[in-house]
This record gives sequence, structure tokens and C-alpha cells, in this order.
Amino acid sequence: MTDDKAPTPAGDLPSAVSEMWAALRPLTAARIGLPRTGASLATPALLDFRLAHARARDAVGAALDAAALTAELAQLGQQALVCHSAATDRRSYLMRPDLGRQLDEGSLALLQASPSPGGLAIVLADGLSAQATQNHAVPVLRALLPALKAQGWTLAPVVVLHYGRVAAGDAVARCLQAEAVLVLIGERPGLSSPDSLGAYLTWAPGAGASDADRNCVSNIRPEGLAPAAAAAKIAWLLDQMRLQKRSGVALKDDMEQGLPRVPDR
Repeated sequence: MTDDKAPTPAGDLPSAVSEMWAALRPLTAARIGLPRTGASLATPALLDFRLAHARARDAVGAALDAAALTAELAQLGQQALVCHSAATDRRSYLMRPDLGRQLDEGSLALLQASPSPGGLAIVLADGLSAQATQNHAVPVLRALLPALKAQGWTLAPVVVLHYGRVAAGDAVARCLQAEAVLVLIGERPGLSSPDSLGAYLTWAPGAGASDADRNCVSNIRPEGLAPAAAAAKIAWLLDQMRLQKRSGVALKDDMEQGLPRVPDR
């Protein structure tokens, strides 16, 4: 028996299926319903994937422009201290995560000699995407600082940290005798988000603090959680931490008020 139906050319899809994928693609940054030629991706889709991969690799290796951040913070009326982790360069930072969790001797001395008003310590660290911190940390602080002032927080000088990981914020807080620490840090890049910023909040960060002691607000970027929305969530968490004297898994995130709506893309 022969099939009179003509074969569908490779890479072609029935119009109904094509229309379905076309309607879904604007709703997600994920790569869905990609066109194919035989067993391979079509050339435009393949080139787009390779470009996204290259951007993610570049984000991991990019350097933080501390001078530019310091100037932006000055416009917000915030003093900045530039510090370094125990990692001496980007390679050692990537190969030795433990070094990124410690401060070098010069930074420890600088912080210990700085005014220590207690309250809240804020750290801007490059993490695994310096461009995330470069692009989004100051917009978050611009929206956050008025809320912190209204809540009565005393702020320590903002620390701009090279080659830093989240736990380095604990050492910063101890040096500045802060009650709590907020670390804004570049998250691990993905194929759709090379510049995603994370916020990690810890109450009373002791030497033995772990990830279970922290609260996290992630995917802060225009295409994800907008800076104003992130600032509202961070302010609420900090207020609850001070009220309940705890953070991490011991602090339930049951923020009742709605977050500011992210504009449609």
C-alpha cells in the first residue's frame, strides 16, 4: 500500500503547530519550538544559541569597574569602600571558591579602621557576573535607600568587593559590627540571562553562618524582577529580620502587599 500524502519537507511544520509556537514564544525567554533542518537546528537558531553561550562565558570573566560604582554611589550620598577577597585574580576566584568567601588582610584592616555604626552593611560583589552588579545594583539601591531610611536603619559604608562570594559579606558585617548584611551579587549566567543580580540577606551573620541562614531575592534585572520590585521585597525582609531577630529558613517569606508590576516586554 502506498501513501498518497506527500512527505512534509524537513524543518517544515503544519501551520497550526507553527502558529501555536509563535503565540508561546513571546511568553518565555526559553528556546521553544525551534526550527530544524533534518536532525539539526536551523542556522539562525544555532547562531543565536552560540551568541548566548558566548555572552554567558564573557559574563563569568568580566571585571568589576569599582571606580564607576563608587561614583554612582556617591551620587546617592553613600560612601564606598573598595575591598578584595582572598582570591588574587579571576582565575583563582573561579578555581578556589573558598578564597572568595574570605577577605584579604588589607581589606580586613580597612574595614576594621572604618566607622562602625552597626545597623546594616551593604556589599556589592562581582560574583559570577560582574555586569549584573555593574548594571543593576545601583538601581536597586536607588529604590531601596528611601525605604531603609523610613525604617530607621543605620547604614555602614557600602563595600564594593572584588572576587567576592556571598559568604564574604559575613566577614564584612562582623568587621563593621553590623546587625545584618545585604549582599548584591552577580548570579551564575544562563543562556537567557547573563546579567542576573541576586540579593542575599543575613541577620546576625556569625563566622558559622550558612546558606540556610540567608534569604535570597533572585533574578533581578529588567527582564526578570524589576529593581523597584526587588527593593520592595528586600526592604520587607530586612524589616522582618530586625523585628523577629532571625533570617533564612527561620524567617517565612509571607509578604502580603503585592510587588510592583513588571511592565510587559
